[in-house]
Amino acid sequence: MKKYSNLGELLIDFRNLNGLSQLDMASKLEVDVRTILRWEQNETLLKSNKEEQMAEITFIPHQVIRNVNTSFVIPTYYDFELRKYSLSSLSNPLPEISWIKESIDIVSNKIRPIETEKDINNIIRYTLAQKNSLKTISKLVIREAIRLLPELNLLVVDEQGNYAGHSLYFPLSIEAYQKIKNQELMENDITIDHLVNYKDQSPPVFYCHSITADCNENFFFIIAAVLKFYRDTPLDKNYIYAIITSRYDSYDMNKDLGVQLIWEDVIQQEKLNLKAPPRLYEGNFTAFLNKENC
Repeated sequence: MKKYSNLGELLIDFRNLNGLSQLDMASKLEVDVRTILRWEQNETLLKSNKEEQMAEITFIPHQVIRNVNTSFVIPTYYDFELRKYSLSSLSNPLPEISWIKESIDIVSNKIRPIETEKDINNIIRYTLAQKNSLKTISKLVIREAIRLLPELNLLVVDEQGNYAGHSLYFPLSIEAYQKIKNQELMENDITIDHLVNYKDQSPPVFYCHSITADCNENFFFIIAAVLKFYRDTPLDKNYIYAIITSRYDSYDMNKDLGVQLIWEDVIQQEKLNLKAPPRLYEGNFTAFLNKENC
C-alpha cells in the first residue's frame, strides 16, 4: 500500500493508473481543467457534492477521499488494485483469522444481501479493477448465483450506506467444479447451466468468486458472516469450498483456514501481468471451526 497525505497525489495516481489526462478527468467530473490542476496541486479541496461524484467515478472508497480531502488530512494507506485502505502500516495485512473466529457472533448492520443492479455493477467494477480476465463478470451468472445462494452472496457497506465490499459465491455442480479443478473450464466460461441448488447435491460445492472489503474492519464483518453460515448451517460434512485467487494478501488466510493448495498457474500470471499467480484452494472449514484454539 502507498501512503497518501494529500488529495493531489491520490488523484494523480488514479489518472496515471487509468491512462487519463487532466482534460479527461475534467470531462468526467464536469469541471474546468484548471480545477483539476488546483486539486492536484493541493491549492483547493473538493466541495461535498464533488466528493460523492469523485468516489462514484474513481471507485476509490468514500472514506479515503474524505480522509485526504480536508484541511486536517488523515494520512491513509491505499492500494488501487485491491481497493483497500488502512490508517497504519501495522493494519495493512488482513486481520488474524483466530481473532475473526473468536468474534464471529458480532452482529453488524453493515452486512446485507446483494439485491440491486447497482450492487452487481459495483461487484463487476471491483472484479475489473483486479485486472484478472479469468474472473467472470456475467450478470446472468451473478444474478442466478444470488438467487440460488443468498446466504453467502452478501454486501458490506460503510456508515453512509456506500458499497464497501462483498462476498460472491457460486453453487457449482460437481461436474463443473471438477472441470475447473482439472483446468478444463475457465471461471469466465461459467454459465447458469453450471449452477445448482446446493441443497440438492452431495457434496455441495461453494465456489467463491470473490470476497473483499475496503478495509480490515469491513473485511472482518464480511468474512465473519460467511464463516457463520458454514458453522451454523446443516451441511454435508464433505462439502467443498473452493476459490481461485491471485490476491497475494489472501494466500496465508486460506492456509490458516485449513484449505489446501491444489494448483497455481504461473503462465496466467505472466500472461495477465499479475503480482501473484492464480491459485486454486480447496477444502472446507469444518476442522477450523471445530478447533478450540486457532
